[in-house]
Amino acid sequence: MNLSSLKPAAGSVKVGKRVGRGQGSGKGGTAARGHKGAQSRSGYSRKLGFEGGQMPLQRRLPKFGFNNINRVEYKGLNLDAIQALADKLNASVITVDLIRENGLAAKKDLVKILGRGEISLSVEVQAHGFSATAVEAIEKAGGKAVKL
Repeated sequence: MNLSSLKPAAGSVKVGKRVGRGQGSGKGGTAARGHKGAQSRSGYSRKLGFEGGQMPLQRRLPKFGFNNINRVEYKGLNLDAIQALADKLNASVITVDLIRENGLAAKKDLVKILGRGEISLSVEVQAHGFSATAVEAIEKAGGKAVKL
């Protein structure tokens, strides 16, 4: 085998359609574009979503929903995750930076502690938000919930 003998796989290369090359080719005259209309002209490009004049799908369907621009999104973290983190690091203070370093939240996430699971260690937890059940469980275990 050498470079001069290399060929593409059989059937992988398709010969392009030669249009506008005389009547004998069967693709002469109108060059397979039909008669008149925008699609027969050079420079024509169909608008995105255009359906030949029929009402397009995105206009047939009703608008719905609402996005509140003032909504504050939190990354929820449950007590069982905090317990696991405290056990792993043997830490008495769990900060947002500590949570981020261990991959439980992204760099720009606001962290909210939620009440699923149990916490047995007396730890101080610092976060941007707490649910009422989470605060209750942390304080019951002898810890402290500090809102940033």
